[in-house]
Amino acid sequence: VESFDGLVVDYAKKVNAIGIIRGLRALSDFEYEFQMALMNRKLANNIATIFLMPHEKYTYLNSSIVRNLASLNSDVSDFVPPIVQKAFKKKFSKK
Repeated sequence: VESFDGLVVDYAKKVNAIGIIRGLRALSDFEYEFQMALMNRKLANNIATIFLMPHEKYTYLNSSIVRNLASLNSDVSDFVPPIVQKAFKKKFSKK
């Protein structure tokens, strides 16, 4: 996982990516992601957007839910890598 500031399409250009992979958990994700894919295509028509669907056991999962669980000191190890767990512990132990 790498972090960056700015547009994902600009980062994709910077690292010479040929595609951007996006997840669609529910139909409600599709409209937003489709609009973003069209804009990314307008900005860089040589970078494709690929949509993947998760296993149904993860369709309910999103970053807000995980962040909320972490803020309540719940175990989020099934949902995030160790480095993110560590960052959550650091952030939420200050409260």
